[in-house]
Amino acid sequence: MDRLSGEKGYCGAGFVMEVASLVIHKGEEPFFTGKSGVGNVFFNHCAMNCVYCQNYQISRCGGGAEYTPDALADQLLIFQKQGCSTVGFVSPGHYLPLVAETIRIAKSKGLTVPVIWNSNGFESVDALQLLRGLVDIYLPDFKYWSEECSMEYSDTPGYPEAAKAALKEMFSQVGPLVIKENIAYRGLCVRHLVLPNDLAETAEVLTFIASISKEISLSLMSQYNPVYRAEDFVLLSRKLSSAQYWRAVETAEELGFVNVLIQEPDTSPDNYLPDFEKKNIFGA
Repeated sequence: MDRLSGEKGYCGAGFVMEVASLVIHKGEEPFFTGKSGVGNVFFNHCAMNCVYCQNYQISRCGGGAEYTPDALADQLLIFQKQGCSTVGFVSPGHYLPLVAETIRIAKSKGLTVPVIWNSNGFESVDALQLLRGLVDIYLPDFKYWSEECSMEYSDTPGYPEAAKAALKEMFSQVGPLVIKENIAYRGLCVRHLVLPNDLAETAEVLTFIASISKEISLSLMSQYNPVYRAEDFVLLSRKLSSAQYWRAVETAEELGFVNVLIQEPDTSPDNYLPDFEKKNIFGA
């Protein structure tokens, strides 16, 4: 596949970055948002095809605004001027070289707030090495333990092994999360979405993360919602039970994680569901 000659990848992306939304997001983890929020860049397309994707309105289509690295760098500086505590790229892996150039330009123009790489964890080690010294905070997902589930529910061959290697590389670059005055400025925080019927095999995922370091910050999410095509899959057709989520929290505690963020399972599925057709994506 040669994007420079006009070809598009499996994700549907071409050579030019397509940006679905530029938004100050106050619903991320509190040590990223502070009082002012994260200046987030949401990209169109995604390298994974999760049947329950809550961002399916933008991840499975194009049509966003096209940006050069220089123009997107200017937007990061606008976020900084607006008082954002951090700036972040959401699902940026399919544009990695262009995003790396964007960060490089923004920092040369005076960007000083921490830069967050908010991804699905499906990146190669070689690609991540291009981000060394540019990304301050890695915020990856670790979605599944098994190849079978990654194929069945996300059509992503090789995901578990790629995510394991990616987490190790990310941690080697930035280490555990460092927080000053309630704002993170460097480090790794791993998100894990607990799925119904333990399809993610949460205990195995958490055990692996702990084997890298128990100082890795863990964001344990209960916000699963059967959106997009999830209702076509029996085991994903309902929301997560509270009992299963609290078992996952207990597992994290037993493994000795130092910093675990939790969500209230009875309210989080509806509170965190975005609507990219609204001006206020994360609001009512």
